[in-house]
Amino acid sequence: MTETTPSSTARPALPWLLIVGLASLSLLWPLTNLIGIGQGAPRALTIIAIVAVTWIAVVGFGRVPRPVLVLTLTGLAHGAISMIVAAIFGGVDGPIWTVFVALVIDAFWGAIAGLLALAVQKMRKPRA
Repeated sequence: MTETTPSSTARPALPWLLIVGLASLSLLWPLTNLIGIGQGAPRALTIIAIVAVTWIAVVGFGRVPRPVLVLTLTGLAHGAISMIVAAIFGGVDGPIWTVFVALVIDAFWGAIAGLLALAVQKMRKPRA
């Protein structure tokens, strides 16, 4: 019998719990609405900034493997959670194809955050 050894090039499993956890920050939208924080650009920009900084900091400083893929999937899950919450509370209007466009946009912004997290990881690497 031969014993198999794990390949040194094997990729680590994706951190699904982290992906879902970070994506759950999409719940800040309905939460801020429920507690009466105002509408409009200031609220939107604040929430977007909180989510982006959190994603980049957690993945970048946490040295999460494959940050671009992880945050792309996080963006996709973020969009899915947002749409589910909107559907539950009756906020879905428009044709169905807009759902797919919105998910692509969320995944794109996740990828951008992933690139920034990767840059943080590269800057933090110890110098040889």
